[in-house]
Amino acid sequence: MKKELYKANPFFLKDEDIAWVEDTLRQMTLDEKCGQVFCPMGLAADQNTLTHMIEEIGVGAMMYRPGFSEEIWETHKKIQDMAKIPLLLAANTESGGGGLSFNGTSFGKPMAVAATDDSEYGYKMGYVACKEGSAMGMNWSFAPIVDINEDFHNPITNVRTFGDDKGKIKEFASRYMDGADECGVAVSIKHFPGDGVDERDQHILTSVNSLSVEEWDESFGDVYQTLIDKGAKTVMVGHIACPSYVKYFKPNATREEILRPASLSYELLTNLLREKLQFNGLITTDATPMVGFTAAMLREKAIPTAIQNGCDMILFNKSLDEDLEFLKNGLKNGLLTEERLDEAVARILATKASLGLHKKKANGTLVPEKKALEVIGCKKHISWAREVADKSITLVRDEQNLLPLSPAKYKRVYLNVIDRDLDCESDYVKLWKKKFEEEGFEVKIRNRKNKITVEDFAHMDALIPEKGELLDEMYRSVERAKENYDLYVYICNMENASNNTTLRLNWNVCFGLGDDAPWFASEIPVLMISTAYPYHLFDAPMVKTYINTYSGNEMFVSATMEKIMGRSEFLGTSPVDALCGKDYI
Repeated sequence: MKKELYKANPFFLKDEDIAWVEDTLRQMTLDEKCGQVFCPMGLAADQNTLTHMIEEIGVGAMMYRPGFSEEIWETHKKIQDMAKIPLLLAANTESGGGGLSFNGTSFGKPMAVAATDDSEYGYKMGYVACKEGSAMGMNWSFAPIVDINEDFHNPITNVRTFGDDKGKIKEFASRYMDGADECGVAVSIKHFPGDGVDERDQHILTSVNSLSVEEWDESFGDVYQTLIDKGAKTVMVGHIACPSYVKYFKPNATREEILRPASLSYELLTNLLREKLQFNGLITTDATPMVGFTAAMLREKAIPTAIQNGCDMILFNKSLDEDLEFLKNGLKNGLLTEERLDEAVARILATKASLGLHKKKANGTLVPEKKALEVIGCKKHISWAREVADKSITLVRDEQNLLPLSPAKYKRVYLNVIDRDLDCESDYVKLWKKKFEEEGFEVKIRNRKNKITVEDFAHMDALIPEKGELLDEMYRSVERAKENYDLYVYICNMENASNNTTLRLNWNVCFGLGDDAPWFASEIPVLMISTAYPYHLFDAPMVKTYINTYSGNEMFVSATMEKIMGRSEFLGTSPVDALCGKDYI
């Protein structure tokens, strides 16, 4: 790399820092350079595994999933002491210190923070996430997410984003960066070229950003350019195709090239991100075991191709040893040039120098003293998180004037918690039941594991009591239904997670008879509270009182109860169109 690039945004290196980068690169063997471009998942803390990765392969970075803070601290300290070149240590701190520590502050999902309509909480989220992470030795945050939630069907973006308004995304992401910078942590804006346009999940296929060049420039392009200019040190590239820009740079591109994920696309990595947007920092792939990457090309070609076409670092592996061999073979057969490898390693080293890791390595402060762990889950951070819960919860509509609730009017509550586990004895279900009972309500829990099937009708005499009760509910008269319950409450806790095709509501129904679907919405009051997905009205338009909380931890549950009981105002402003752009919801 040219010396002026080291001094430019986002590195801003001084001559002594540049000297460290250049001297280190010059002294590295080819094997050491190859090891430096890998960021494996930290799946173990045993000495043999760490010795192999850190000392024998010489990886440039590592990422651990959440664990107990002292154990993460100890592991980070151990591997930094072992490493010849200081490591970038990453975590998915998208919404607080909980991204690295079980006892870290869960700040609410990004969409909850955006619903406060106060970007100061974007700063506080970034500060809390990175202050607590850095106390454990983290120096690289895989956040903020700057995807635009354009397609409400997308199962992976939604509450992980700041919404669907690019202005708000820029504002909140920018403030997150301020908090990270204050803590000496590099951000990674993601997932370039932009998730949230396709309704599909890049974890299980190569998804597509189908915007035209003009549409992309006005939306994702504007967001990325703003944050690049602000000084984002790294960009995480998704396994997301962007056909319009590939055709723009290469009009004769083949269909395979047009639909190639950005993580493997020269046109998107180099022509668009590096040249047009003038991003000079470190480019990392998203996790390469994801199907969006693995299905696009033979892995023995994909690993060296990702680096050759513009990525500087490979995130996660199917097999680290195998991927390392693939990279070395790519150098031998011409898929990867040593010049391009040197450039990638130079940017990795420059990123480390921009964080002062070489100096911290020299004075033994790469991981702070154990006393720093006291900040994790501290009172100040918790109080900020409670403020977010109070200010974000959004009353989307109350067309039946149901709220505030009163046990004098709605004594008997039928509580139906819809989540993936279908466990009516879970701690989460018990938490909601307890909250309602503490207010004086009588609560009946719907057991969603029980449902009526067609086969049950052939064996009516042998039905277990629980199914007999459900069958009675399905066929009883409206008057009898009113005799049993005064209010139906749905808690929809359909959290987004990797490898999903949909987050939509699935009712237990048989012959269209309803069962736990809100067939009774015109007869008995219904309240729906969505804790994790803001678009459930698309599947339940008959519900007249609907609340989005965006996060479902205990802080948000408690704040929601305060609001539905009338002791606290609803203050949230929806960062998305909860009616999904429809005029019939």
